[in-house]
Amino acid sequence: MASDAEIGAFIDRLIALPNEERGHAVRGMTKPMRREFLARWKLWAHGGQLVPPGDWRVWLIRAGRGFGKTRAGSEWINQLALDAPERRFALVGASLDEVRRVMIEGQSGLIATARSDRQPVWKASARELHWPSGAVGFAYSAESPEGLRGPEHHAAWADELGKWGRRGDAAWDNLVMGLRLGERPRVLVTTTPRPTRLMRRVMALPSCVETRGATRDNPHLPASFVEAMEAEYGGTRLGRQELDGELLSDVPGALWTRAMIEAARAVVVDEPVRVVVGVDPPASAEGDACGIVAVALDGAGRLCVLEDASVSGLSPEGWAQAVAACAERQGADRVVAEKNQGGDMVESVLRAAAVAMPVRLVHASRGKAARAEPVAALYERGQVRHARALAALEDELCGMVHGGDYAGPGRSPDRADALVWAAWELVFGWKGEVGVRKP
Repeated sequence: MASDAEIGAFIDRLIALPNEERGHAVRGMTKPMRREFLARWKLWAHGGQLVPPGDWRVWLIRAGRGFGKTRAGSEWINQLALDAPERRFALVGASLDEVRRVMIEGQSGLIATARSDRQPVWKASARELHWPSGAVGFAYSAESPEGLRGPEHHAAWADELGKWGRRGDAAWDNLVMGLRLGERPRVLVTTTPRPTRLMRRVMALPSCVETRGATRDNPHLPASFVEAMEAEYGGTRLGRQELDGELLSDVPGALWTRAMIEAARAVVVDEPVRVVVGVDPPASAEGDACGIVAVALDGAGRLCVLEDASVSGLSPEGWAQAVAACAERQGADRVVAEKNQGGDMVESVLRAAAVAMPVRLVHASRGKAARAEPVAALYERGQVRHARALAALEDELCGMVHGGDYAGPGRSPDRADALVWAAWELVFGWKGEVGVRKP
């Protein structure tokens, strides 16, 4: 029998093969070879699928589709059934149909991933899965939380927690209250994240350890699939949630919502009439980012955000060069920059960086929210488009709150400020402006 090192080296070579050759190699294996290959799960699993160390009670795998969450759950439960006979497991999904179809009978489910001589048997009428060792898994639906009231278990696998619906909190409470058999009851949660109250509750548990990951982290997926998903959904809210495993939610009182941003995504962008680059200069090289955002105005009077070229940690000469490069790429006819930080130095460094088009310096006499509100209103009226996914900028927009608070990433919404400066130049022309003035 091959050693673990030999099997590991073989797996590495197999993964490195092109898709067609890899499939040919797997098909060429004998049945004993395949059984041994599958039995060496810990050698060919990627790091996010392996059980974390420590005395945790809840293991949360919060990751994108295709990460291998279901396979990790199946392997964990199958190993528990092998190690400790006669254990009782709770198998909980959004519905009983999903428990059977995904967790039990699915391609990466408990039956398919068990060793051929230790496969469990599904007894549909009793909703029970029986292993040869005497261990039993009981299927439950989050739609019927009362079914979890009373039964006791050694361990549990809770799948797609983000889909548990309005009765999910009650199902979770009954589940964890029944985890009281054995010395160390545990629950594995496998899910693509959604901004639900239950998801936040579980993430905040002091006994929870979390594994994060994206679709692209699974080396066993076809490269063509990953590339297609990234090309179609990369950077969008759906892609960040379903592929990157990010938890995206709206901030109470935010000027921009995720729905507004998604509605602004453009498939086709009209020919621009004007292009302006908005700049929010940093106070110092060690401080916040330099916001640099290019925005276009089309013939119908709509705005289109073309590029977020913001940079961090650069000297004035460095970020000025980034502004000049962005303006050249997008064919801008003007740069609009805030004067508050740096005064006339802003214009001088832009000139030194060979910014040939006019530079307008504007002074912020009122707060960020007062300037941003009219621009957010343009989004609400469907007058703004995004030519591409601009995740960092969009996160900042969704963190700007009525009244002037900021609840987004970083210390300040530098990218969002740059967008606002450009939008004011294009739409309002500094007539009747709110909280800004030309020096």
